[in-house]
Parts: sequence; structure tokens; C-alpha cells
Amino acid sequence: MKAIIQRVTRASVSVGEEQISSIGRGICVLLGISVEDTQKELEHMVRKILNLRVFEDESGKHWSKSVMDKQYEVLCVSQFTLQCILKGNKPDYHMAMPSDQAESFYNSFLEHLRKTYKPEFIKDGKFGEYMQVHIQNDGPVTIELESPAAPVDSKQLAKLEKQQQRKEKTRMKVPSESSRERNVPRSKNDPSASSGAEGDVSSEREP
Repeated sequence: MKAIIQRVTRASVSVGEEQISSIGRGICVLLGISVEDTQKELEHMVRKILNLRVFEDESGKHWSKSVMDKQYEVLCVSQFTLQCILKGNKPDYHMAMPSDQAESFYNSFLEHLRKTYKPEFIKDGKFGEYMQVHIQNDGPVTIELESPAAPVDSKQLAKLEKQQQRKEKTRMKVPSESSRERNVPRSKNDPSASSGAEGDVSSEREP
């Protein structure tokens, strides 16, 4: 699990023209869930986020207080692109947890945050929607967090690689039915055989 923490003076999330949620002083959390994440990683990340000391104390000493110490708000936004792996210049997201599983996991993450802190201080966007995130970074202060690496499951990794290979194959060009027929030799006695213009027309298309 990966998270980008930004200390903010204010932040908000909108979907289309509608503002979904907003906070004042506090932190904005962009969260990327991995296919390998479990409850252990979830609890580790919640603990780190809420105890991260990015605020000053009453005397002005920096890096002394957490968002809980200051009783500030937290805005969370699901961000699967944090699990990006570059293949050349092309982003690959096969390490991100599939959306049907990730939504439930993300909701559990929010629930754990609310139980550990104050429910009314935890805000979030709208899972799976195209969002506009407005962040007024304070400092700027941006910190990247990552949960401890889980033991590598070679079988799971092999399965993911196979799934990705299948996806890549479906994106390749597939000859259309008429193109395949054109390549089949026809008998001289075949009355449907033709050397006319219709034999030169290709209906091959991008999938």
C-alpha cells in the first residue's frame, strides 16, 4: 500500500460540478492499494498517517505534532495510479487491486481511520469516479508512505503476469472474417471466386 500525504491549509474533491467533500487545515491522503495488501498493511498505514508529525507545536517547533494532536481534518482519495509500474513510457497497473475488491478494502480503510480518530474529521471522495482534487499544499510538505513489503507470492505474481499477457493479446490487431476468407485458396470451379474489385476491399479494423 502506498500513500502520498500532503499538509494542506484546505482541500476539496469534486465530481463534475458537484463538490463531494472539503476540509480546512489538515492532511490530504492519496491512497494506492496493492493486490497484495491485507488487513496488516491497512492497520500499519492508518497508524502511520494519523501519527505522522508534520505540524508545529504551540511554541512553533516544526515536525512536532500529528493531525490527531492538532485535531485537524483528513481528506482521503483513492488513487490506484500510485501502483503504477512503467514499461518503457507506458504505465502498467496490474499491481493495483481490482476495483471490485479495492472498493471494499478502501471502505475498510476509512472505517478504521474513523474508529481510530474522529469520524467527523475523516472525509473522502467518491470511489471509482473521475474526480477533481483541489489541494492547497502548506509548505509545500509532501511525504510518501509505503507499507512494509509483504512476502512475495511467486504463484500470485505469475498469475498476474499471465493476466497481463492476455490483456495485451486482446489489444493486438485481429484479422476480420472477410480478411480471413480472402486468404483461403479457392477452387477454379468455385462459382463464387472473383477477381473483381470486391476482392480488394479489406474490412480489417482495430478491435
